[in-house]
Amino acid sequence: MQRAGQATPLVSFIAPNDPRFLKPDDMPTTIREYCRATSQMVPATPGALIRSALENLALEYRRVLLLLERLVGCGLKTIHIVGGGTQNRLLCQMTAAACQRRVLAGPVEATAIGNIMMQGVATGVIGSIAEARDVIRTSFEVDEYVPQNPRPWDEAFERFQALDGSSGR
Repeated sequence: MQRAGQATPLVSFIAPNDPRFLKPDDMPTTIREYCRATSQMVPATPGALIRSALENLALEYRRVLLLLERLVGCGLKTIHIVGGGTQNRLLCQMTAAACQRRVLAGPVEATAIGNIMMQGVATGVIGSIAEARDVIRTSFEVDEYVPQNPRPWDEAFERFQALDGSSGR
């Protein structure tokens, strides 16, 4: 992650949902081949490769966020990331920047915590789902990420969308 954080930002773009990324034999090679095939700079180092993968996930999150906002008819102000993904601080910050939204990351063990809370609601120990959410909110630390420097991400999103449109989805 340190090398990815130091790599040049927003250089190579991939369409994360492209079928060739579903079960590749060798993901780094597949990403490099995709970049070559789409006439882009090929990530040359492990840090550049990881950075590209993370940036493109964040850009995909933005694409999905915009679709969700259209579907529900209003803007969403905060993105909640729960589970293991909360441990990747670089991805969380990239998500905030790419989506231009505040990101709240945590708790790490969200599945287990949610299961326990729902058992509490089902048995009456906890009065409601809203109360369970309050218990979680006050019991576990959450990291906050705020968008920074949005202009490069806006430009990258335009390039990402153009590439995505040609990926056969």
